[in-house]
Amino acid sequence: MIEIRGSENRQDELFTPDALAFLVELDRRFAGARVDLLERRRRRRTRLARGAERLGFLPETAAIRDDPTWRVAAPAPGLVDRRVEITGPPQRTMTVNALNSGAKVWLADFEDATSPTWENIVGGQLNLIDAREGRLDFVSGAGKRYRVGDDPATVVVRPRGWHLVEKHVVVDGHPMPAALVDFGLYIFHNRETPYFYLPKLENHREARLWNDVFCHAQHLLGIPYGTIRATVLIETITAAFEMEEILYELRDHSGGLNAGRWDYIFSVIKTFGADPDAVLPDRAKVRMTVPFMRAYTELLVKTCHKRGAHAIGGMAAFIPSRDTAANERAFAHVRVDKEREASAGFDGSWVAHPALVPVCRDVFDRHVGENPHQIGRQRFDVDVTAEDLLDFASAGTEVTETGVRNNIAVALRYLRAWLGGTGAVAIYDLMEDAATAEIARCQIWQWLRHGTRLTDGRTIDHELVAKLLDEEYTAADAETEGRDENLARAGNLFNRMALQPDLPEFFTTRAYATYLAR
Repeated sequence: MIEIRGSENRQDELFTPDALAFLVELDRRFAGARVDLLERRRRRRTRLARGAERLGFLPETAAIRDDPTWRVAAPAPGLVDRRVEITGPPQRTMTVNALNSGAKVWLADFEDATSPTWENIVGGQLNLIDAREGRLDFVSGAGKRYRVGDDPATVVVRPRGWHLVEKHVVVDGHPMPAALVDFGLYIFHNRETPYFYLPKLENHREARLWNDVFCHAQHLLGIPYGTIRATVLIETITAAFEMEEILYELRDHSGGLNAGRWDYIFSVIKTFGADPDAVLPDRAKVRMTVPFMRAYTELLVKTCHKRGAHAIGGMAAFIPSRDTAANERAFAHVRVDKEREASAGFDGSWVAHPALVPVCRDVFDRHVGENPHQIGRQRFDVDVTAEDLLDFASAGTEVTETGVRNNIAVALRYLRAWLGGTGAVAIYDLMEDAATAEIARCQIWQWLRHGTRLTDGRTIDHELVAKLLDEEYTAADAETEGRDENLARAGNLFNRMALQPDLPEFFTTRAYATYLAR
C-alpha cells in the first residue's frame, strides 16, 4: 500500500498508477537493506570514534585493488566530454539557465542544493519532465522569457542520500527512503538517459545496494542493462579508502568519481571529532592544496584513470557581483583552482554560476585539447598511503575569531533560507548549500569540545560562541523587516546542532522532520 501525503499542482502527472507501483516495488525490495547499511554506518563510526578500529584500506578487498584487468563501462552518450559541469537545484528558471549555460553537464540537485519541501521535490521532477518534452517556454513575473536552446547540457540527477526519508510518500506505513523516491520518479519518467550522481556513500556495500537498485529498475522498466550511469561523490573519509571497490561494484553502471570539499571535511570532523589531533583550522584554510586533501584528490584521479573512469573536480562557488574589481580577483582565483585540477588530470570540474562556465572551459580546453577527457593519462607517479589520507595535522591549526564568526554567520543565514524553502543560497558572493552549514556547525562543535585556542590566545568556549552568535543573529535579523520566524528557528537549530555535547549526524534529518514535513 502506498499513500501520498501531500498536494501540489500537477503531482498526479508524477504519481500515476504505474509510477506508484514502481515506487512500491523499489521500497519493498530495498528499504530493508538500506536500514541495515545505516546501522552498519552507525556501528563503524562508534568503533572509529572509540579507537576500536583504525581506518585503512580493506584487506578483504585487496584482490579487487590488485587485479589490473577490470575496467568500468565506457562513457555513456552525453557523458563522454564532461569538462565543465554546472550544479544547482531543479527550479524552473535554474533548469533553463543551467541547460543553456554552455556546460556539458548539469547536475540537477535534489540533495544539498534543494530544501526538501514537498513543493520543491514535486516541482523539480516536473521541471525535468517539462525540459525533456520541450515545455519550458515561459515568461517570468518580471517579464523575462525563458526557453531551452538547441544544445542543452546533459542532465545528471543527484538524489538525496541514503540517510534521508520522504515523509510525504508512505509505503506499508513507513516513509520511503528519499533516495528511492528521487531516483524512482526520475527514471520512471526519463528512461532514455537515466544518469545520476550518488551522494554521501560511506563504503562499497552502499554502492552495491545502488547497483542492485539499478539492475532491478532496468529489469522492471525494460531498459537495457547498463543504461543507467552513476557518478559517485567521494565526500566521506571512509569512502576515500574504498574508491576502487566502489567503482568495481558499479562498474557496468559507473560514470566515475567526484572530489567534493565541504562534505569531505564535514565527514572528517564527524568521524574523528573526538580526537584532539584531528582539530582543523578555519575552513577557509582547509584548501584542496593542503597535504591530506591533495592526497585524496590525487588518489581519486589515479584510481579513476586506472579503471577507465572520469575524475570530476570540485566546485567553484563564486557568484559574480556588480563589483568589477572583486569579480576579476575571484575569476583569477577560480582559474588557479581549475588549473590545479586540470594539471592533476581531472577530466572536468564543477561551477555554480553560468558566468564561470567559460572560465572553467578555457582551462580544461588548454589541457584536454580536442580530446573529450584525460582518462588516458595514468598517474603512475601517485603513491598515497593511509597515513597520507589521515594526516589532518597537515592542514595546520590556525583558528581565528573571523573563522568562528564566519561559520556562525553563514550557518544562520543558510539555515534561515533552507527552512524557507531555498537550498542554494548566495551568501557573501558564494553559492552555499547544505554542506556549508554542516561543516560550519561541526567546526564550532569541534572547537568547543577541545577548547581550541584562537590565534590571539583566547579559548573558544560557550561564552565566546554565545557572544558571537548573538551578534551575528542581530546582524542577520537587521537584514529583514519585522520578525523572521525562520531566523528564530535557525538560531534554535544551530544551538541543537552545534552547541550540545553530542554532535548530531546531519542537521537535515532533524530539521526536515521538525519543520518541512507536513
